[in-house]
Amino acid sequence: MAATRAAYIFTTSILFLLLLLLIPVALAKDHRTHAASYLARGSSVSIEDGTIATTTTILASPNGLFGCGFYKVATNAFVLSIWFTGSSARTVAWTANRDAPVNGRGSRLAFRKDGGLALLDYGGMPVWSTNTTATGASRAELLDSGSLVVLDPDGRSLWTSFDSPTDTLLPSQPMTRNIKLVSASARGLLYSGFYTLYFDSDNVLRLIYNGPEINSIYWPDPFNKPWGNGRTTYNSSRHAVLEQSGQFVSSDNFTFEASDLGDMVMRRLTLDYDGNLRLYSLNQTSGHWSVSWMAFRRVCNIHGLCGQNSICKYSYMPKLECSCVEGFEVVDASDWSKGCRRKANMTARKDKQRKQEASINATQIFSFRKLAKTDFYGYDLAYAAPVSFLTCKLMCLDNVDCQAFGYRQGEGKCYPKVILFNGKNFPRPYNDIYLKIPKGASSLELASTANHTCRVHEKEANASSEMFKDGTSKFKFGYFLSSALTLLFVEVILIITGCWVVHKWERRPEIIDEGYMIISSQFRIFSYKELQKATNCFQEELGSGGSGAVYKGVLDDERKVAVKKLNDVIQGEQEFRSEISVIGRIYHMNLVRIWGFCVEKTHRLLVSEFIENGSLATILFDHQSNSPVLQWGQRYNIALGVAKGLAYLHHECLEWIVHCDVKPENILLDRDFQPKIADFGLMKLQQRGSSAQMLSKVHGTRGYIAPEWALNLPINGKADVYSYGVVLIELVKGVRLSRWVVEGEEEVEMADICSIEILKEKLASEDQSWLLEFVDHRLDGDFNHSEALMMLKIAVSCVEEERSRRPNMSHVVETLLSLVE
Repeated sequence: MAATRAAYIFTTSILFLLLLLLIPVALAKDHRTHAASYLARGSSVSIEDGTIATTTTILASPNGLFGCGFYKVATNAFVLSIWFTGSSARTVAWTANRDAPVNGRGSRLAFRKDGGLALLDYGGMPVWSTNTTATGASRAELLDSGSLVVLDPDGRSLWTSFDSPTDTLLPSQPMTRNIKLVSASARGLLYSGFYTLYFDSDNVLRLIYNGPEINSIYWPDPFNKPWGNGRTTYNSSRHAVLEQSGQFVSSDNFTFEASDLGDMVMRRLTLDYDGNLRLYSLNQTSGHWSVSWMAFRRVCNIHGLCGQNSICKYSYMPKLECSCVEGFEVVDASDWSKGCRRKANMTARKDKQRKQEASINATQIFSFRKLAKTDFYGYDLAYAAPVSFLTCKLMCLDNVDCQAFGYRQGEGKCYPKVILFNGKNFPRPYNDIYLKIPKGASSLELASTANHTCRVHEKEANASSEMFKDGTSKFKFGYFLSSALTLLFVEVILIITGCWVVHKWERRPEIIDEGYMIISSQFRIFSYKELQKATNCFQEELGSGGSGAVYKGVLDDERKVAVKKLNDVIQGEQEFRSEISVIGRIYHMNLVRIWGFCVEKTHRLLVSEFIENGSLATILFDHQSNSPVLQWGQRYNIALGVAKGLAYLHHECLEWIVHCDVKPENILLDRDFQPKIADFGLMKLQQRGSSAQMLSKVHGTRGYIAPEWALNLPINGKADVYSYGVVLIELVKGVRLSRWVVEGEEEVEMADICSIEILKEKLASEDQSWLLEFVDHRLDGDFNHSEALMMLKIAVSCVEEERSRRPNMSHVVETLLSLVE
């Protein structure tokens, strides 16, 4: 018995140990089930549990060295990438959609039946695809070389990722005339940066800096001719390749070798975010990369690292240090590529002012400060040689756009500069820069004003001196008298002409009066002083919100208006005018009419029609009997009017607009209690550079915000539909939805959802007696039961968490109209 028991325990122990050993294998096998050997035509793969996993492998190369799939670049943003599986940080070798990440929820890679391999974002929108439609493509594979390929049934390649690299070139991957590498924007980010490796039109392989405002070639050495850099321009094949051994050969005679030359090493040639081209070798044991070759040992030769008006120096090799030129200050200390700005404004010296101040010698306004052994490459206004130092200096003084000039002693070469970019110190006396600065370290704008005043005084002195004879103190009375009579005659003519014009204007036909009033009352630009006067210096505040405060005003034509001071609008004048002009052209009976705007200095104001009864929130939620109770017919009419206004914004106006903040405070009621939606289009002003389809910052008011904001999904009109659903329930109930529960943020949000679920259950039941308790008790049961049920059913469908199940506003309008007799 004991032996049997011992055998049983021994057997159980062995089985338990085997189970423990098999668990990791099973887990590993389960993990690798995501990685297939190929992707067949007609199949698709979605991002699974994207909020947790850093990578989701779809394909694996046969040798196991490369993986392809979804790579996380942000909290809920993914790209389709190929990476090295052996590197400790999953180093990315290629990315399909580096500048357009997809959502971690619902996005998928699909091999369509038409033969195209496509990356689809949430909702099925294609973000990236191959050009293999109608080609007989049968499968997609990841090769041992790291290339993703689309093949036909015979195994012929129809498309390959090697033809469209991002920032990395792999061994055996060709570099041709149509291929370029583009750096990443920063360390650890995959977005496109400012540096490009490409074959130029002269058949030479080059590196170029493509900045937001400036671009310049920096490799090979731009000071030299191609043959001075050991390159040839005669081989038009434009072909280069990195061999597995670590040797790089190019058709323009450029070659290099890795310091660890050999075949048994994983390699990659990457154009890094700092503009340096580096060859990396992978340590298979540690998974870390080491640099085995680089284009620049002295990184100050790379353009754009220190930005405009700054100088690149070395604190210790090869680490660089950026510093502003004297008289300048850094724009952003965390990003020196943005450069430095001048402390004193030197933009006031324009051609017109220079002509007016021709009598002033430029040497009285400017001086020069020497920067020894320094140069700023490129952006020369002119070139002259051989010339003297004084001639070069005068060339810069005589040109209003000249910021500095470079001069080479001994050679007499002169380089006036229009932009101070790519600044660096030379290790040997080579070039000196002379920086143009205003005298006295005072603001040039103030200096130019003072000079202008002085110039006027000088002119008056010169003119009056002609009234004296031969330098004596005898007054020339005849000269003075003739000048005075001439001025008097001109003034009389002007007065007579002015009186005639006024007389004719006052007697113009009445139809001109009406036409003038029509034109002047249309969308126009107001001055800030005009709006100050209209609002009595912004005294009567009608309300305020996230977009700004609103004040009551009266224009000169007796029109009552609402003037909104906009917050968080940082666009320049042109951009603001452009955006407002779109909003100003929008007209609908259920939208607040925009009469015009003001843009002066930092002031950004909107002028709209004044709505007599204020906001829906003021009347609907007032239980103190200070406002009239909205009757049921008015509530249904408000629901219909708001739906019509939103449908117009979403589907019918010149430029489709998502409101992003639909709530009772933004629904105004006129004297007849007709609804008008306010604050539409303001998100375009506050979110410059992002379309209404993809806003990056949460907008709206808590309690009315759709779930997709929290899920970081693209925002479209369905976000307004959700907010409208909340407003509908509040119209029926007569109280805010968020007040149904105990205070506290988490409890409120959870209870709102629970309240909606309860409402769904009640609407599904046959017994509708609960409706009397649900509808606003101030109506005393005087409401249309069919309309109330319809409004609540629409509201419930509008606040669905899955936005694809929400109706659009046009459908809502049709449904509400179906009950109108």
